[in-house]
Parts: sequence; structure tokens; C-alpha cells
Amino acid sequence: MAPLSPPLIHRPRGDLPVILSVPHSGRDYSPELIASAHGGRPALASLEDPLVDRLAWRALGRGLGAVVARAPRAAIDCNRGEDEIDPAVIGDAPRGRLSARARGGLGIVPARTARHGYLWKHPLTVAALEQRIDQAHRPFHRGLEELLALTVDRFGCALLLDCHSMPSPAPGIPPVIIGDAFGRSAGRWLSDAALAAARANGFGARLNDPFAGGHVIERHGRPRAGVHALQLEIDRACYLDAERAAPGPGFDDVARLIDALVLMLGELLLERRFAVAAE
Repeated sequence: MAPLSPPLIHRPRGDLPVILSVPHSGRDYSPELIASAHGGRPALASLEDPLVDRLAWRALGRGLGAVVARAPRAAIDCNRGEDEIDPAVIGDAPRGRLSARARGGLGIVPARTARHGYLWKHPLTVAALEQRIDQAHRPFHRGLEELLALTVDRFGCALLLDCHSMPSPAPGIPPVIIGDAFGRSAGRWLSDAALAAARANGFGARLNDPFAGGHVIERHGRPRAGVHALQLEIDRACYLDAERAAPGPGFDDVARLIDALVLMLGELLLERRFAVAAE
């Protein structure tokens, strides 16, 4: 199997203490990966958060740091822990307790999708999984750790905004979901500000339901140490065309939303930090 692409890392050069994470929009599919899957590339691509990396363009223009996965989620999911292994995918994996996500077919290497069923023609070995983790998963999280440390060193605080998209939700669920791992990854004051910012920009928003956040914010959010982490989920209908394959008429509206969140939350974090320092 060809090596997986390491993440793209944008070094911070702006004046806001915000780092972006985009773990699920990778599109570097090797021919070998495609050939190993039932259904080929369409089945694998169905796991993507399509074009979320491109939605971040306005925010990145402010000089934010960011870590953007290039390896496909189907090959390795950077929003899962290294121990979230589904033995249906990793043939010689030791049997142990399965996380709920791995049990549902969405472990560190996804097993299946609702539309395409089981994905893989042959199971991976533990050694092959370790290679994938070393090529793409660990560099992704090392990149986030480094950028967050740089941000804290400069500003005394940091916000990690982990960017995702979701299929159109059931009626009654708004198009934007903010996740803070039920308060473990960010201060509630910051989560409430994120909800207010989304609504001020014309998007209905809700906290932690149905998505409270995954491994990225759980691993990197340390609010007591001044490092907050929020997960952002956006309905794909808000920014893609009817076929969910290309930018739609709302694409730039969502790019503006991400930019507005970055600006408001970054400034709020600095204001709060300076106020505490002045006491």
C-alpha cells in the first residue's frame, strides 16, 4: 500500500489565539486503497466531510494556524483514538472492549457505511494499521499539539475549532451543532458565545445534540489550562449543491460563518484572558 499523505500544516501568523482542525476532508486516495474497497472510491468518499477544508479559506486568510488531513478518513480517522479498533477491520487485533464508535463501524479505520455496507475486501493487519497511524494520525495530532503550544506561549490561551460537516439532519435539528464534550473540552461561556455567533449569522444552532465531539476535542481541550476546544458540525445542504458534490449557493455564507466564529471567539478569549490578568 502506498504511504498515506501527512497532514497539511499552516503555521500561525495572525493575531487571534485560534487554531483550526480539519480531520475528515482528506482526498488523497491511492489506487491501492481504492482497489481494496467494495464499491471503490465512491464508497470511500462517502465518509468525507466534503470540501470543509475549502470552507476555511476566509478564516485562514487571517493567518490562523491549522492542521488539515490529506489522508482520507476511510484510510485513517484522525478523530478517533488509536485504541478505537474494530476487529472486523483489523484481523489480528487483540479482542477487548470496543468503543461505541468502533462498535458502530466507525473506528480508527471505518468498517462500513449505512449506504454501502461493509467496505473492505480484506482485513488489515495490526502492522498495517500501525503504519497508517504513524504516517498520518500521529503527525496530525503532533501538529495540533505544536500549534496549540505556540499559541499558548504567545497569547496565554488558545481555542481549537475542529471543523466538520454532517448529512442533513432530522426535522427539528438545526444546521449548526457546537460540541464541547458536555463541558469537558471548553468553558460553557465560550460554547454559549459560539451558539450566539452562529445565530447572529443566520444559522440555527444547538449544543452537543446530536454531536458532542470526538477524539480531537477530547484529546486537546484543556479548559482549566486555558486551552479550549469546540467541534463545529454544519449541515452539508448549507454549502453544497443538490448532488452534495460541489459548492452550492450557500458556500460563501458558511465560509463567512467560520470566519465570524473565529473572529468573535478569538477576541472574546483574549478579552477574558486580559481581564483575568488585570485582576
